[in-house]
Amino acid sequence: MRVTCCRALLASFALLPLAMPAAAQTLTIGIGGAVTSLDPHFHNAAPNNSLSMHLFDRLVERDSHARLYPGLATEWRAIEPTVWEFKLRPGVKWHDGRDFTAEDVAFTIERTPIVPNAPSGFGGFVRSIQRVEIVDPLTIRLHTAAPHPLLPTELGSVAIIARHAAMDATTEDFNAGRAAIGTGPYRVISYTSGDRTELARNDAFWGGRQPWERVSYRFLANDGARSAALLAGDVDVIDQVPSGDLPRLQRESRISLARIQGLRVIYLSPDRSRTGSEPGVTDNAGQPLASNPFTDLRVRRALSIAINRDALAERVMEGTAAATGQWLPEGTFGHNPAVPAPAFDPDGARRLLAEAGFPQGFRLVLTTPNDRYPNDAKTAQAVAQMWTRIGVRTEVQALPWSSFAGRSARQEFAMRLAGWGSSTGEASYTLVNILGTYDRERRIGASNAARYSNPELDALTARAVATLDDGQREALLRDAVKMATDDLGMIPLFQLVNIWAHRRTIAFEPRMDERTTAMSARPAN
Repeated sequence: MRVTCCRALLASFALLPLAMPAAAQTLTIGIGGAVTSLDPHFHNAAPNNSLSMHLFDRLVERDSHARLYPGLATEWRAIEPTVWEFKLRPGVKWHDGRDFTAEDVAFTIERTPIVPNAPSGFGGFVRSIQRVEIVDPLTIRLHTAAPHPLLPTELGSVAIIARHAAMDATTEDFNAGRAAIGTGPYRVISYTSGDRTELARNDAFWGGRQPWERVSYRFLANDGARSAALLAGDVDVIDQVPSGDLPRLQRESRISLARIQGLRVIYLSPDRSRTGSEPGVTDNAGQPLASNPFTDLRVRRALSIAINRDALAERVMEGTAAATGQWLPEGTFGHNPAVPAPAFDPDGARRLLAEAGFPQGFRLVLTTPNDRYPNDAKTAQAVAQMWTRIGVRTEVQALPWSSFAGRSARQEFAMRLAGWGSSTGEASYTLVNILGTYDRERRIGASNAARYSNPELDALTARAVATLDDGQREALLRDAVKMATDDLGMIPLFQLVNIWAHRRTIAFEPRMDERTTAMSARPAN
C-alpha cells in the first residue's frame, strides 16, 4: 500500500515545476542509506563514510575513480622496506582553529582499532603498523613488521581526527558534535540519527572554499519518496535512484542522471560462527538441525548455483547491475577473469543437497536490510523463491538498516544479504575485512560478520599484501579471489552500477565508491 501511494505521489509531482532552493548557496541531498554515527571510526559503511568525508580528511585521498592523490599528507615514500614516511600539509587548521600536526595522526592510528561496540570497524587499515614515529610536527614515520606496499592505499580509508577534541571521547560525543572537529570542507551544525545532518561551510578549508554555504544531508529511506522529493524541489540530489523510477526520471528535462560502474558487490553470507544448531535453520518439521549445514561446501555450492543471477540483474535490478561470481568488476586490481558468474543449475543444486544429506532440503530464514541497498528486500525475496524451488524453504526477514547492522555484527542471522564496496579499487580490501579470519588482535576480519575462516586464504592474502612488485601482487590476489570464490566464503550475486539523480542546474561527478558528497556537486555552467 505504501509503495502504491509513493508511486502516485511521484506521478503527481511530475506535473509540478521543479522548485528552486530557498537559498542558492544551500545544497540539499537525499540519501537512501542511514548514517549511524558521526564517529568516523565507528562503522565502515558507505553512508557513514560519505558523511565523514565532509567533516574529516585523510592522509591520502581517492578521487572518483579510486585513484590516490595527496590529502593531509603532501607526499609519502618508503624510506626503508618497512618504514613509510609521510610529509604533512602545513597550515591546516581544525574547525576550532587549532593546528593540525603529526600528534593527531599518531592519536588517530592508536584509536582507530579500539572503538567500543563498532559493528564494522577500521582496524584492518592500520593492522600493519607496529610503531608510529613522530619526526617533527609535520613528518611522521610508520613502521611495519614486513614490507607493506598497500599502506598508503589503506590509509585512504582512515579519517584523521583531532587529538585535543577526541581524547577519551565516546561515539556519543561525536554524535553530539563535541568531538566531531575535523579539517574537512564542512563543519557539523546538528546531527539527528535516522533523519538528517546539517552542515556549514568551513571557509578556512585548506583545499579552498566550497560553493555551498550550507548542506542539508537527509535520510530518505523510501525509494518513491526520494524521487518525489527531487521532483518537488525539496532536495537537489538523490542517490540509490530506484530502478523503477529511472525511465520517468530520464524523460524529465529538469533532471539529469549521473552513473558509473560501482565497486560494490551484493552478496549472501552464510553464518559460520557456529558448528552446532543454527538459529533460523530447521528441518522441514520445524525442528533445529543438529549441526550448521553451511559448514558443508556442497550445501554452499547448491545454494549458489540455485540462483539465477542474470534474472536478478535484469528483472529485479532492471539493468542497473551485472551478474558476478566475484566481488570486483572487470578492470580493477585483482579481478580474476577466470572466475565467471556461476551457471544457473537447479538440478545440480538438488543433487548436491542430496549428497550432503538433505534430499528433502530444509528450512531457512534469510535476513536482509530493507532500506540500505537498491532493491535489497526484493532481491532477497527473489532468492528465497529460487531456493524454495530446490527444497530449501526460505522465509525472508526484512529489517531497517539501523537494526540489521547491529544484529548482524552479533551473529544473530543464519543467512544474510549484504553489500560491500571495495573502495580501494583492489582485491585485498575484501580479503582482509570480509573474508579474513576475525581476529581483533591482528586487526583482520573487522567486517566479517559471518565469521568465515580459511587459514590457507589468510596466508595467501598476507603474502600478497607484502609483495612489493605490482605484477606479482596482482597474480597472488587473483589466486586469492579464486580460492575464496571456490570455497564460497561469500556468495556474490551482482555488482551495482552507481546512479545519482540531480537537478539539471547542478553538475555532479559520480564516484565508483558510491560516496554521496556535496563536494561532488557544483553549480552547472
